[in-house]
Amino acid sequence: MLTRLARFTVRRPRLILAGSALFVVVAAVVGAGAFGVLEGGGFEDPGAESTRAADVLEARFDDGGAPSLVLLARSTTGDVDDPDATSDGDALTDDLAAFPGVIDVESYWSQGGPPALRSSDGDEALVLARIVGDDEEEVVAELRDELGGRQGVLDVRFGGADSVASEILEGVESSLARAELIAVPFTLVLLLFVFRSVRAASLPLLIGVMAVMGTLLALFVLGSVTDVSVYAINLTTALGLGLAIDYSLFIVSRYREEVGHGRTVEDAVVRSIETAGRTVAISALTVAVSLSALLIFPLYFLRTFAYAGIAVVLLAMVAAITTLPALLAVMGSRIDPRRDRRRAEPVPAAGSAAAGTMAAGTVAAGADAEGFWHRVAVTVMRRPLPIAVGVTLVLLFLGAPFLRLSVGLPDERVLPESSEARQVTEHIQAGFPGDTAAAFPVVVESGSGDGGSGGAIDRDALAAYAADLSTVDGVARVVGPDGAFEAGDPVAAEESETGPAADPDRWVRDGTAWLEVVPAIEVQSGAGEQLVEDLRGIDPGAGATSLVGGSAAQLVDTKDAVARLLPWALVIIAVTTLVLLFLMTGSVLIPIKALVLNMLSLTATFGAMVWIFQDGHLSGLLDFTATGRIDTSMPILMFCIAFGLSMDYEVFLLSRIKEEFDRTGDNATSVALGLERTGRIVSAAAVLLAITFLAFGTADVSFLKLFGVGLALAVLMDATVIRGLLVPAFMRLAGPANWWAPPALRRFHHRFGITEAPAGRDHAS
Repeated sequence: MLTRLARFTVRRPRLILAGSALFVVVAAVVGAGAFGVLEGGGFEDPGAESTRAADVLEARFDDGGAPSLVLLARSTTGDVDDPDATSDGDALTDDLAAFPGVIDVESYWSQGGPPALRSSDGDEALVLARIVGDDEEEVVAELRDELGGRQGVLDVRFGGADSVASEILEGVESSLARAELIAVPFTLVLLLFVFRSVRAASLPLLIGVMAVMGTLLALFVLGSVTDVSVYAINLTTALGLGLAIDYSLFIVSRYREEVGHGRTVEDAVVRSIETAGRTVAISALTVAVSLSALLIFPLYFLRTFAYAGIAVVLLAMVAAITTLPALLAVMGSRIDPRRDRRRAEPVPAAGSAAAGTMAAGTVAAGADAEGFWHRVAVTVMRRPLPIAVGVTLVLLFLGAPFLRLSVGLPDERVLPESSEARQVTEHIQAGFPGDTAAAFPVVVESGSGDGGSGGAIDRDALAAYAADLSTVDGVARVVGPDGAFEAGDPVAAEESETGPAADPDRWVRDGTAWLEVVPAIEVQSGAGEQLVEDLRGIDPGAGATSLVGGSAAQLVDTKDAVARLLPWALVIIAVTTLVLLFLMTGSVLIPIKALVLNMLSLTATFGAMVWIFQDGHLSGLLDFTATGRIDTSMPILMFCIAFGLSMDYEVFLLSRIKEEFDRTGDNATSVALGLERTGRIVSAAAVLLAITFLAFGTADVSFLKLFGVGLALAVLMDATVIRGLLVPAFMRLAGPANWWAPPALRRFHHRFGITEAPAGRDHAS
């Protein structure tokens, strides 16, 4: 199939290029709409209790629930009860309540001055509200422009969940733009260094543009019919450019090698696609399979990376085996630097083509025997056991911190210390009784638990339930239709945010009610998770059912969903990888070895990530705040991406080793020659891809720093330590067993295997 495709491409290259150009234009125009349909969330399990609580509130209380927007108003007179501060506070409350999309506005001044909304120093007060609709970020931005800053004698700043989410999204967008400005110039310079000509260096960029534009088109289509996270753009740009570079490097290098062996341009293109193109296709499938494991998780944040990753990988692969060979066919020898073309030997006459090819092959083999990576492989294979044991122990030592991994959800601390939303949230936690900004809902449904059709809520039982909740360790107070409760006792109306006279429709509707729990602890912590378990253990009475919501409950539910499905994701990755590598190599041992070595590499990488981002080492250098936890989704996401990229390099190396083994039948020689012929390509591709990921290290949002730095480290470690040291060591130790398979599997491979060897040349038999 690849041979026929390659021959069609070299015969009609301009048709292929015209079609590619048309695709890019259409994808760019239509795909630009992706930014309008992508969502900013996706960190919750749709079937979890915390999500169901939010759904009930949205359905029955007009997106009701605990306040999601908090305004911190500081009186420049030093007293929030000063007449001028009171007047301006009332005006601020009214202006906020009149703003489109803002509901349930309460403030220190509108609620009769409850102590819970007044700072300990008396110079600050809170205004609470909720934002409804799907445009929270835009509403927050408009509110900040109109009501932020000086409002009479009040100085107003914004905090709360919506404000934090808005600043995170702004930080992601600005960080992406900055990362591209940093990565692209460095990538261009290195591409020129690697390819040695402007024309050749432009090829990966063209392939990358096709992959990225095509993925934006796919995300627009998917985002129009299902929830897709805006964070997919991170992976689309980084992985699209990185894989385009990988695939282009491999195919162009093979093309130059074939031309150097005396083939014509057309024959060299066809042979390159038959060999390197097949390897690229297998590599793309392994990366896509790794990313497809993310589809089983209920969090659409993770599924989004599967959508974007699979799309960009397959598009990069298709562009590499269609558009790239068409470009090579048109450019011919012009892909090389001018000085190389002047030095080039003329193509042998027809009668001596075979001899010329054989001579060129001999020269190439001699050059391979003198190369850096050949010397590394030979050196390692002289002492394979001590090198294998030593490197393995080092990697296990580096991975040891991963044993104390602790996960959480993103909160205000992922933002820089200069962030207004973070400053306000932390200030409220320190200067106000309880953490009003972190209040969360508990939904109560009457008897049948079906959203209110089972009858009216028993108000006496509801009040008793609120009192019971307020006695739980870690709860500052509980607020509901019957007022506020602290330590099991009701709080006087004048000391509460609300009272019995408050609008009961806010809290109770048709057999459904909700209570607001104000925590006295940091909810994104072990104590916060225990608080959720304790609250869920209390019976609401009267045959009612309860649903605990909020960020701490979401963390508990997310961890449960991930832990339940993670083993299945690992099984999917392992089984499909083993099958693909067996089909390529015909070996039972090599696929197992590849899995083990990749796990070693990733263990060391994740250990480093815990040491840096969880424990806080290098936090000053990288400019982030360590929280003692890592975002729940990141280890899974990074594992699937890093594993796929590791297998990408493994396939590149194994394909050349297998080709040499089929030609020579010598295990040690084939390993050395295979590493020499791919070592420069893999290391160059890894450096280029690492630069793209490292650019995310400049991000304003800490989980983007983790994403970028972690993947850069994984790519570099895999391309050097694993491919340069452990692969030749283990393949030397295994010897001829590398290529062994039971007779039944051998027959299966002969019939269905994916091999580059001509018929009758498989020495593994």
